[in-house]
Amino acid sequence: MLRIGTILATLAVMSLGPVAHAEEIGSVSTNFRMTGSDKVVIEAYDDPQVDGVTCYVSRARTGGIKGSLGMAEDPPESSIACRQVGPIVFKAPLKQQDNVFSERMSMLFKTLHVVRAVDRKRNTLVYLTYSDRIVSGSPQNSVTAVPVPTGTAIPVK
Repeated sequence: MLRIGTILATLAVMSLGPVAHAEEIGSVSTNFRMTGSDKVVIEAYDDPQVDGVTCYVSRARTGGIKGSLGMAEDPPESSIACRQVGPIVFKAPLKQQDNVFSERMSMLFKTLHVVRAVDRKRNTLVYLTYSDRIVSGSPQNSVTAVPVPTGTAIPVK
């Protein structure tokens, strides 16, 4: 039985895609607990393929003993706002759609994703956030868009 658990854990980690490197910007407590409050956190993620674009994601984080040990399952609600924060520079041609950030929301089974899609017609980068599980995901999502300045074409593979 331990071997099956190890295999499942390995598959879960391998399926995450690019791991997120978040910078926590702030947080607010939403539910007081003696062992640590539930919070809504605001995190900044720089797009690893596009210099000058940062995504701000707010999401619920479960407190308490399980939350502090990383064993609690965070709720699937999240919101995203991506903005141009400097000159936009593409490091390489982009895929039409790509999972650019992933971060675990529970010990093994739930993951927060940020997906980037290219809207070539409007010269815009569109970012979607959602969460999934190994067995089933959540339809709750949030979307935002960053228009690329006129004269700068988005390179697509």
